[in-house]
Amino acid sequence: MSLLTVEDLSQSFIDKTLYEDASFVLNKEDHMGVTGQNGVGKSTLIKILTGEIIPDSGQVKWQNKIDVGYLDQYAKLAPGVTIKGFLKTAYDHLFKKEKELNDLYAKYAENGDDTLLEKAGRVQTYLEENNFYDIDTEIERVASGLGLAELGYDHDVSKLSGGQRSKIILAKLLLQNPDVLVLDEPTNYLDVSHIDWLVDYLNNFKGAFIVVSHDYDFLGRITNCVIDIDFGTITRYTGTLKQAMRQKEANHETYLKAYANQQRKIAKTEAYIRKNKAGTRAKSAKSREKQLAKMDVLTPPKGNRKAKFDFPYVATASNLLLQTQDLVIGYDHALVKSAFNFSVGGDEKVAITGFNGIGKTTLLKTLLGQIKPIYGSYELSVTAKLAYFKQDLAWPNNNMTPLQYLQEEFERKKPRELRQALARMGLTAQQAMSPLKELSGGEQEKVKLAKMQFEPANLLFLDEPTNHLDNETKDSLRKAIINFPGGVIVVSHERDFFRGDWINKVVDLEKM
Repeated sequence: MSLLTVEDLSQSFIDKTLYEDASFVLNKEDHMGVTGQNGVGKSTLIKILTGEIIPDSGQVKWQNKIDVGYLDQYAKLAPGVTIKGFLKTAYDHLFKKEKELNDLYAKYAENGDDTLLEKAGRVQTYLEENNFYDIDTEIERVASGLGLAELGYDHDVSKLSGGQRSKIILAKLLLQNPDVLVLDEPTNYLDVSHIDWLVDYLNNFKGAFIVVSHDYDFLGRITNCVIDIDFGTITRYTGTLKQAMRQKEANHETYLKAYANQQRKIAKTEAYIRKNKAGTRAKSAKSREKQLAKMDVLTPPKGNRKAKFDFPYVATASNLLLQTQDLVIGYDHALVKSAFNFSVGGDEKVAITGFNGIGKTTLLKTLLGQIKPIYGSYELSVTAKLAYFKQDLAWPNNNMTPLQYLQEEFERKKPRELRQALARMGLTAQQAMSPLKELSGGEQEKVKLAKMQFEPANLLFLDEPTNHLDNETKDSLRKAIINFPGGVIVVSHERDFFRGDWINKVVDLEKM
């Protein structure tokens, strides 16, 4: 019996059909990946599966008594709670059992009732079978694997950064050890070493899981089946991600041929009907007209809207845009042991790497002048013109539409120019007029990239620009960075994004 059965699922958003009469199953042994371009409904599907959204039609059936664990990025973190205290809440049910055990022993001490001792024995056995006395060891294992131990277990959770917050929520979910894990973009704030740890964890996970991710390198290492969302359909593939993508391409080619053949047949039939409708073959023409009316006509294949990046460039005669001199970064204290001494040439592409929380974003903010160095200095060319892509999805007002947002940022630009910039990012006219809060993470990222189309520069600072973006958009972004005539400093946790030899130098903060 399947753990999850989805039947005849249909869901629309405004004037867009996400899926229609879609069906698939999740079996006990499935390590399932969810793929598809930005905006096709991957996160919406997760919300439907977890009951957060009620679908327009169809059924979602979970097997009885199945414990489903969902990565909720919006879980509340109360001030005053430490990292260790928050992670321990994953075991609340066991701590309640411990209290029950202590109460039973206390009552037994008062009246000596042997039935209380028998009950205490059963509770004791339950605690031992559920590894209650290894809780601290398990918390240490998971916290270390996801890079939380470096922060200190006494750190207040309300003071965590966005990335750290996501990691502690993921850690708690893994500690709960549900029957089924449902994860939406779990690697967005993880660096390479922590992604490697999560890969090992998921490959050894005894239950089933469903994972949405645009990091195809990560998905390819953990999945044994894939559901792909494309053009209103959900297709299930068994096997590796590469096998699924090859099968998808083969299915697409088969469909294109079938559609072309059917269109030729329809055109030929319609021509016959027009020619013979009033002649001696009118009866035959009428028969073919009825056949045509009953034909199940294939939907015309649609082309996905692809993003087209072109970062505007400001010319500079300088061969050296940025130079650091014994630069030490941090807030109250230094984040790295050694000082930075590196430069960015006029057309150099520089990658900043290191585990999450080590200071990659802090380095960028320091070089942008937003944070003062702890020690040392840096020098920008007098002709350096900077443009900055922030990794967070924070907006002045998330009820604004993308068009309104750009209009406020660039008051002198005509609405037509702003619409064209959004269209070049692959956003539809409807998306350009929808509130930002209703767009997917990838669509919001594209709005931020559209903004950069109006910010001429010769030095780009890109902080995790690949978060939430689908594979095709990431490929377009990579090409745009490579083709940009100026210098680029880019931070990305996705090792696949740096494939090829286009990176001129790497600044690894873990080796500083």
